[in-house]
Amino acid sequence: MALSGVGLRSERGPVLVAVMVSTGLVALDSTIIATAVPSVVRDLGGFSQFPWLFSVYLLAQAVTVPLYGKFADSLGRKPVLFFGIGVFLLGSVLCGAAWSMPALIIARAVQGIGAGAVQPISMTVVGDLYTVEERARVQGYVASVWGIASVLGPTLGGLFAEYLSWRLIFFVNLPLGAVAIWMLVRHFAESVERRSHRIDFAGAATLTGGFTLIILGLLEGGVAWPWLSAPTLVIFALGVALLVAFVPIERRAAEPVLPLWVLRHRVLVSGSVIALVAGAVLIGLSSFLPTYAQGVLGTGPVVAGFAVAALTVGWPLAAGLSGRLYLRIGFRDTALLGALFVIAGSVLAATLLREHTSVWTAAGVAFVLGIGLGLSASPTLVASQSVVGWAQRGVVTGTNMFSRSLGSAVGAAVFGAVANATLAARFAHPPASVSGGLPRDADATSLVLGGPSERPDVAEYVRSSLQVATHHVFLGLIVLGVVGAAALLLMPRRVELVRTAG
Repeated sequence: MALSGVGLRSERGPVLVAVMVSTGLVALDSTIIATAVPSVVRDLGGFSQFPWLFSVYLLAQAVTVPLYGKFADSLGRKPVLFFGIGVFLLGSVLCGAAWSMPALIIARAVQGIGAGAVQPISMTVVGDLYTVEERARVQGYVASVWGIASVLGPTLGGLFAEYLSWRLIFFVNLPLGAVAIWMLVRHFAESVERRSHRIDFAGAATLTGGFTLIILGLLEGGVAWPWLSAPTLVIFALGVALLVAFVPIERRAAEPVLPLWVLRHRVLVSGSVIALVAGAVLIGLSSFLPTYAQGVLGTGPVVAGFAVAALTVGWPLAAGLSGRLYLRIGFRDTALLGALFVIAGSVLAATLLREHTSVWTAAGVAFVLGIGLGLSASPTLVASQSVVGWAQRGVVTGTNMFSRSLGSAVGAAVFGAVANATLAARFAHPPASVSGGLPRDADATSLVLGGPSERPDVAEYVRSSLQVATHHVFLGLIVLGVVGAAALLLMPRRVELVRTAG
């Protein structure tokens, strides 16, 4: 074993607070930018590119999570967590200073590289310091961070976007990061047995390259070039080829970036699929619900933030409740209950969120989905941590977080492609009465997001088109909910627990 533990010389209470603050970095950034997207588009342009703000961040986070999980099991949790916080803060500064949409997208990638360490390593530390029984309670504490961020994030994002500047939303990370680093330095200690390591550069390169190409094809296909064109087919073919090559590379690697044994355990596979579904549902709703509220319902950023807040309030409330439920009825049954809520919330989103829906209805739908995500994602993560020993917990937690980030990255790409394709089709064949004043690309949505238009009839057509596009996204959520429920049937009803804190 490379490390002998972190619990003996660490002060659990202060470390838990530091972990919660570190998690707050990612949670706040995830919620605060959603309501500011329309303001960013008005300032920098490029509505068709805005899914990249989510996808590139989540892709960078996803592909680095397995590396960080491996490093955390080899080098220690503390240095990896410090590195992640530092890179995340650097990315935040670059985001705040971005002068164009491409520059902002690159800066978001830097943020994602840092976030790839912050969230999974924070959850790994919790798994190290607390037993399974204690994690039921601590899970609620950590999840409450998302509740706080769900209120502060959209509210601050809306206030900054509406009254100050969207750039300020990235600088609120700096004081939080400083507090987290200070508390970890003072209270978090671990015993580390240093040894040499062989970094799996080939595995990391093929994993990153493969998913990058696939997400590039999903986001730009049908926008920058036709779906069945040579560029689209070549990009997808190369992406798939790299991912296929990733498997034999990992089999031969001395220290694989993503050990294949985690894909052979039923609990770990089910947990990873649920994490992937949760990530996709979360990004699908949190990235398009504010656009729906502002572009279709005509609300301001603050009100749109309220609708998103309902989603991320429901999640931590349900996560805290799940801690009691899975100790009584088991991990699988608790998660299955959550999957039913996800399906129900998705059906409500697809049927109720129309052009003249109340924002209260939108918030209620988001809350139901948040309940479902909290009841399904949290138990499966704890179950995954509980079936392995201390030395494998970082890899297992990293794999689960990788799946969630990958789900969000691919979900943002797929939902962005669906929305862009819907808008492009409607803008290419508009009614004759509005064809003269309607641009023939997805960026025409700026006519709605940018305020009053000189052509009310054109703006109304854009608004109805945006409603159709978001409706197609909400239909996709139903499919994801069904996939998640099916994956849970793979999980055994009884999970053998490792009842030690490490």
